[in-house]
Amino acid sequence: MVRRLTRKSRANAAFPRRGHDHGRCVSDALTAAAALCAREGERLTPLRKRVLEFVWSSHQPIGAYAILDRLRTENGRAVGPPTVYRALEFLVERGLVHRLASLNAFVGCAQPGDAHIVQFLICRQCGTAAELDDARVAGALDRRAAALGFRVQDQVIELSGLCSQCQNEPPNAGAHADGE
Repeated sequence: MVRRLTRKSRANAAFPRRGHDHGRCVSDALTAAAALCAREGERLTPLRKRVLEFVWSSHQPIGAYAILDRLRTENGRAVGPPTVYRALEFLVERGLVHRLASLNAFVGCAQPGDAHIVQFLICRQCGTAAELDDARVAGALDRRAAALGFRVQDQVIELSGLCSQCQNEPPNAGAHADGE
């Protein structure tokens, strides 16, 4: 059965609630990544897997240097930036994570392996990013660009504002999405 989402239910589903189980998000992301790599004949190395776990550990975008710091702390040994960037590049190329240019950070892909054009809603207060995939928005931009003689090759739209939970909380009340 396909559940038709209303505008309000889509908004509620996009941003995780307090107490959200990130363990399930991580588990689902790892399962999808393993399946995708197996289909493509690629290896989900321990490092790539760990980087993906860090990206999915919250719905807040994470930078490469934050991942690097976590790996160094966890391993107790130096890990070079190129190592982390190569792992992130692998994950981005396979559609497992997205890069948010405005934040120079990465967030897990809600639809891994499916080629799609995305829009992101990024909450300025809690830092949570929600992925949208609205073909109407992408189509409108493609049509307008074509009318100007421009061919779009890549399209990621980032919108910043306040999620529904932060709109009802005092400023700087904390990161609600992760229950932190």
